Amino acid sequence: MLAATYDEFERVLRDARALPEPPEAHGTLAGALCSSRDYGLIEWLREILPEDSPDQAALQSSVLQNVYDSMVRTLAGNEADFAPLLPDDDAPLADRAGALSLWCQGFLYGLGSGNTSDPGSVSVEAGEIIRDLTDITHVGVEADEQNEENEVAFAEVVEFVRVGVQLLFVELAPARGEEPAPGAASLH
Repeated sequence: MLAATYDEFERVLRDARALPEPPEAHGTLAGALCSSRDYGLIEWLREILPEDSPDQAALQSSVLQNVYDSMVRTLAGNEADFAPLLPDDDAPLADRAGALSLWCQGFLYGLGSGNTSDPGSVSVEAGEIIRDLTDITHVGVEADEQNEENEVAFAEVVEFVRVGVQLLFVELAPARGEEPAPGAASLH
């Protein structure tokens, strides 16, 4: 469940002169929340907006607040309803694949910029997820390759990202100084 559509999020970030593209901004938020307990809305806005921001319009944007709140709720919740914010399915597959690549770049940046004492000390399984997310940053689809087989493959990669991020959030709870939620999925 998303708090905003991709188009709304894109419009607000464009109006606020955001530095990263929308998928990268959303991924940065997810990664930072996985690795840092004290990553708030203001920290995220300072990360993605120009130096002279966040301005009052961005701070008062219900879209950005809702995206932030939704990310916190879906990552910390037991509903497994987290999803990366990407262009709608009616967008060309090449655009969606490029957006997923940017999302993973942002996620890895956010993960590395958090307060986790040593992200390299994660479990073997978590390390594999991180390596796979790194590989996804190199994904691309030719504009003329939009077919059913590629659509299915793309959906599978998005599902891997969705589940992998949720598992990393649980895995990194102790590094954030938190206890994993009761009943939360585990990599082990």
